[in-house]
Amino acid sequence: MRMPTFLGLSLDPKELINSLSPYAEVAIWLIIFAETGLLIGFFLPGDSLLFTAGLLAGQGKLDIWLLLPGVFIAAFVGDQVGYTFGEKLGPRLFNKPDSRFFKQEYVTHTRNFFNKHGSKTIIIARFVPIVRTFAPILAGVGEMDRKTFVIYNVIGAFLWAVGITMLGYILGDVIGESVDQYLLPIIAVIILISLIPPLVEWRRAKKMPPPA
Repeated sequence: MRMPTFLGLSLDPKELINSLSPYAEVAIWLIIFAETGLLIGFFLPGDSLLFTAGLLAGQGKLDIWLLLPGVFIAAFVGDQVGYTFGEKLGPRLFNKPDSRFFKQEYVTHTRNFFNKHGSKTIIIARFVPIVRTFAPILAGVGEMDRKTFVIYNVIGAFLWAVGITMLGYILGDVIGESVDQYLLPIIAVIILISLIPPLVEWRRAKKMPPPA
């Protein structure tokens, strides 16, 4: 089964990285920035892309010392841009009708996440698809203290971008040339794990009584 494409590029992490060679590291930085900093980036394969990049770096196919600082900076700057968007344009952005790339339910889901977790959402949301795109924007809309946001953003960017990449790097170094045999099952597990938090939130929301 072929993975979907966007602008002619496969969203399969390994195919995507191979198609962007020899500038794969820079392209990965840009994709991570787009997922966290641009409103339409929520469908990009952030978790699996970072992990796959780490795996390939563990095999010597990518430069881990280019990857790590790049993905950290891209993730950090992406959230800062999202915060600024929310601060300047948020109310207008969130009043727009549903479209192919934007749905009001994404905003509602992220707002519920904020209500539950508070400022820690900036860290936790890194590991939750869709929420990680909208969380910094809602932080800007809600006028979250900028210094507080920066602190949580640094922690979240490091744990997510550097942590997942290093996990892939360590595993890639261990399994070596057998990476192709294990890559798809590993990515499937990552995707399933990343879907658990939104599914839990959805089930919790379904059980809540409707407002009077």
